[in-house]
Amino acid sequence: MNALGRHILAEIYGCDAEILNDRDKIEKIMVEAALHSGAEVREVAFHKFSPLGVSGVVVISESHLTIHTWPELGYAAVDVFTCGDHINPWDACNYLTERLGASHITASEVKRGLFDQPVQVKVSSL
Repeated sequence: MNALGRHILAEIYGCDAEILNDRDKIEKIMVEAALHSGAEVREVAFHKFSPLGVSGVVVISESHLTIHTWPELGYAAVDVFTCGDHINPWDACNYLTERLGASHITASEVKRGLFDQPVQVKVSSL
């Protein structure tokens, strides 16, 4: 089977609460994770919630990385989705886990866009 991409769904526990509640630190770590994996960063958008939590996305040429944090629980939900086969999403996920000071992680990988054979699409203009 050929897959268009790989999508890591990570549950990251025991994280540093101060980091999880700091929008600027989370953005920096997420961008660094993307670059660490070899991805090309296109855009970033992050939001700090009141009183606690940060959500954000790093759009990469190869797809995206997202995070949602619960500092009061030391928990972060992370998605790392990469298309093609030259980026390993686990590199970004492992980098994030380390930088968040996590005690443990549970994660699964989903293959996205499964095809038995390469798809050929004919596009015509109207």
